Amino acid sequence: MTISIRTSRPSDFPRTFEIWRSAVIATHDFLTPEDFATIEALVRDQYLPAAAFWIAADENDQALGFMGMSDAQIDSLFVHAQARGAGVGRSLIEHAMSLHPVLTVDVNEQNASGAGFYQRMGFDVVGRSPVDDAGRSYPLLHLKRG
Repeated sequence: MTISIRTSRPSDFPRTFEIWRSAVIATHDFLTPEDFATIEALVRDQYLPAAAFWIAADENDQALGFMGMSDAQIDSLFVHAQARGAGVGRSLIEHAMSLHPVLTVDVNEQNASGAGFYQRMGFDVVGRSPVDDAGRSYPLLHLKRG
């Protein structure tokens, strides 16, 4: 599979929401149903429509994953559940590394596959918060590469 990286377009919104939802269902089984519903509404109604992303697309320009960044901080990285293990996340991280030699990211501590992915990509744990950014009891690992 050939993966290309491009900037997001408004027409990507339905697909990025589908990617987010499939990825979270596959990797965030620790979320309560109530928290999932709350986060899903925020992502759908506020975050995805307003943010710019890097899109990892296949040879038909179908988005397989996306990454949001604030300078050298990776704010979000999600890969469609059906595309996991195909190099989509790696392609997005390599793109981020081409933009910034030092990268940071936060990952839910309970998301073992996500934390393992970042560590395989050369990130080291440099800190931990007992709650997520919204104060929910989902600890975050703070990681840095470079």
